[in-house]
Amino acid sequence: MPSSNAAITLYDFHPAQEDVADEILEGLRRPEKLISPKFFYDERGSQLFDQITDLSDYYPTRTEIGIMHTHIAEMVRLIGPKASLIEFGSGSSLKTHILLKNLKDLAAYVPVEISLQHLMEAARELSRQYPHIEILPVCADFTQAFDLPNPKVMPIKNVVYFPGSTIGNFDPPAAKDLLEVMRLEAKEGGALLIGVDLKKDTATLENAYNDAAGVTAEFNLNVLERINRECGANFDLNSFAHRAIYNEEEGRIEMNLVSLKNQSVSIAGREVVFDEREHIVTEYSHKFSRQQFAELASEAGFKVVKVWTDPEELFSVQYLECD
Repeated sequence: MPSSNAAITLYDFHPAQEDVADEILEGLRRPEKLISPKFFYDERGSQLFDQITDLSDYYPTRTEIGIMHTHIAEMVRLIGPKASLIEFGSGSSLKTHILLKNLKDLAAYVPVEISLQHLMEAARELSRQYPHIEILPVCADFTQAFDLPNPKVMPIKNVVYFPGSTIGNFDPPAAKDLLEVMRLEAKEGGALLIGVDLKKDTATLENAYNDAAGVTAEFNLNVLERINRECGANFDLNSFAHRAIYNEEEGRIEMNLVSLKNQSVSIAGREVVFDEREHIVTEYSHKFSRQQFAELASEAGFKVVKVWTDPEELFSVQYLECD
């Protein structure tokens, strides 16, 4: 439901607290334990991820920004005037500034983020910088369909924006489901502007997820701290270690938290047992060939109109239209 906060109207569809605990427990009771990467992004997790994007080995952010700057004129032409820009997983909206500075007569900007405090801080800052743009923040789990707010100016079309190759965090069936949610939110005549990480050598990939400063490890472990705080759990962070490897056969980085001993953890009053060296999958980061992503998008009802890459073809930004 909408609520007003410092002249910004928030549309809050955040899941109830007990639903979060239930989802965490369901994942940790699977034969291969997992925690969804969406739980990375509390306030601290969002701050740590912003630090990761500045690391020298972490190529995706600076490469994507370079692509955006180089090809922004063509992106603006394809998006057109009076569009509603709907950003899934907006975070700090770092790359969004490039679009907001260049899009003409934008009907509205709709950042969608599960981390409420981070969302509102970013929305207020953007409202100060772009007072001529209506900003309508939505706190929601964007993997599920949600109601879009109605801008004061009726948009000619909806354009979903999903930078950072976050689509790679989902296995192919879940990625298809998410693209179908995007297709639903874009509606007929809408479009999708999305960052897609491309396949490359193992060393480049593994270096990007195992920084020497340990920021990625802290980011990974922070999800346990969040579960402790929000779900009444008692994870000992010193009893788990960060690990990230590239699985070439599956075409994905696999980021895990590895239990360093036999242990049990209480979550919302319920016990979960870990064996020594047992791991929790916290993130998959799938890498795509152009053809692979085009086929996946087609299954979800999109057609690829334009692909922009950097000279080394490390990364791509792609513009798709509803098929």
